Amino acid sequence: MADDKHTQPEVDRLTGIATTGHEWDGIKELNTPLPRWWLWTFYVTIVWAIGYMVVYPAIPLISSHTVGLFGYTNRAAVQVELDKLQAQRNAQAAGLADATFEQIKANPDLNRIALARGKAAFGDNCMGCHGAGGMGFVGYPNLADDDWIWGGKPEQIQQTILHGIRWDQNTETRVGNMPAFGRTGMLKRDEIAESVEYVRSLAGLDVEKTANLAKGKEVFAANCASCHGDEGKGNQELGAPSLTDAIWLYGNSRAAMTEGLVNGRAGAMPAWSGRLDAVTIKALTVYVGSLGGGQ
Repeated sequence: MADDKHTQPEVDRLTGIATTGHEWDGIKELNTPLPRWWLWTFYVTIVWAIGYMVVYPAIPLISSHTVGLFGYTNRAAVQVELDKLQAQRNAQAAGLADATFEQIKANPDLNRIALARGKAAFGDNCMGCHGAGGMGFVGYPNLADDDWIWGGKPEQIQQTILHGIRWDQNTETRVGNMPAFGRTGMLKRDEIAESVEYVRSLAGLDVEKTANLAKGKEVFAANCASCHGDEGKGNQELGAPSLTDAIWLYGNSRAAMTEGLVNGRAGAMPAWSGRLDAVTIKALTVYVGSLGGGQ
């Protein structure tokens, strides 16, 4: 009888529910069963989970996963929609592939399609450096002005997009190097200082009263004129910018100009051939030329 007494669960006299035998500080835990509706819901979720694993891709394997009876994935569905969109765009842009830039400009429909496709490509690939409106940053050219280092005609813009600038992986890339006159010892400190003042005079900027412009002109003629021209107006074939206008890629402060002469300039632009298809590059060319600086 003593054993039976110990094995019988104690019943709470207020609720009439048996206790679990657990007690904390005089408080006893009731052995209250879960609501039947909750249990059935729980069982349904188990069945649902098993069915889901059978029907849809769900179980990871060593190098893949189960594909499920339906073989459906959100990723595959998105890819289908992207393929449809690409097919639609290709149909719309079919005429761009064979059209010349003059024909695109003369055809309102082709021009509209080219601008729309080019704007999308610009946002995806170029905006990070040149800005949302192509306004550029220090060291990244403004594409909305009329100052084009390598030329702003459609064919010239396309050449730059295709092969980049100073892009080692592309043998047809544009190459135009600003030597590091100071770092390599080609020019002395005072020669750099005088040439900076002379260049500032070409651009109509303020010049130090004590500057020896005659000496600066001599240094410029011997070291800079071969690329920038005798009057500093630049040379698009060499990618040498004009030094006589108000547009300066790296800024026109004395510090920035001195930095350029001491350490040179060698900014690079990726070559997009092989990364973007020919039609997209053509559309991108049209869009960039439309930003305001196209020739």
